Amino acid sequence: MPLQNNKSIIKAWLAACRLRTLPLALSSILLGYFLAINEYKGDLNLFLLSALTTIFLQILSNLANDYGDALHGADAVNRVGPERMVQSGIISKQSMLLAIVLFSIFSFVSGIVLLIVSFDSISFNFILFLILGLLAIGAAIKYTAGKNPYGYAGLGDFSVLLFFGLVGVCGSYFLQTKSFNNSILLPALSSGLLATAVLNINNLRDIESDKQANKRSIPVRIGYKNGLIYHVFLITSAIIAAIIYLLVNEKITYKLMFIVPVVILLVFHTRNVLINGENPALMNKYLKQMALLSLTFSLSLGIVLLG
Repeated sequence: MPLQNNKSIIKAWLAACRLRTLPLALSSILLGYFLAINEYKGDLNLFLLSALTTIFLQILSNLANDYGDALHGADAVNRVGPERMVQSGIISKQSMLLAIVLFSIFSFVSGIVLLIVSFDSISFNFILFLILGLLAIGAAIKYTAGKNPYGYAGLGDFSVLLFFGLVGVCGSYFLQTKSFNNSILLPALSSGLLATAVLNINNLRDIESDKQANKRSIPVRIGYKNGLIYHVFLITSAIIAAIIYLLVNEKITYKLMFIVPVVILLVFHTRNVLINGENPALMNKYLKQMALLSLTFSLSLGIVLLG
């Protein structure tokens, strides 16, 4: 019996960590690495450290989200999405708080090691990235946890666009190359927009429970149908940004065909969301699909850059 209980506890913690979200979190880091390799400056050790830090941050965000939504009532029994561990009582609030503290420490330590390996000394760039790292930890926790969480004010989309796009891609690229190229803002924007599309599907799915919890997500603010249109805008803008990037880089323009398959998949995904989007229960399927498409899009761009 104790062994069975231990298995149940492990299963509960794995569910709280939401491991299926990790590929999405790694998309921006992976894309930044590919962009660096394109300039013959990629460092595998730095990529692995960046990936580890990102994984810790994503798990921290998931745990804090589970805790915060339970406190604020967004994970009510009538929610459409998967069962949450604190709301269901499977994991206590105290245990989840301890886990949040631990993963905050893991994220900080991993980030510090990354900066030490990347920079030779405590320079301006070291301090700048340290601040960005602390902001990332704060953003991961404050999305739904604590007083006045910004996710409840409808600012989650901006945070995802920033950290899963501009900061994730450009930061990873800079740590690798110690330089900045304005053109990488386009693929960074593309990565952030696709990650925001993942969040949007999550918010469309949870729109009714979010309304009851006074969580003012974008779909809650603009309505379900406009939320679907917003989803089309996010994906279309991401595709356009990536295509423009490829077109302005003459040496890889001819490889545009390599992203065509994933673009087609994104178009079909968007079509299915528009057709079946009135049924929030189907959004679980589209949520997983969108997360995988975001990672696939980064990999496709990587193939273009490396090929």
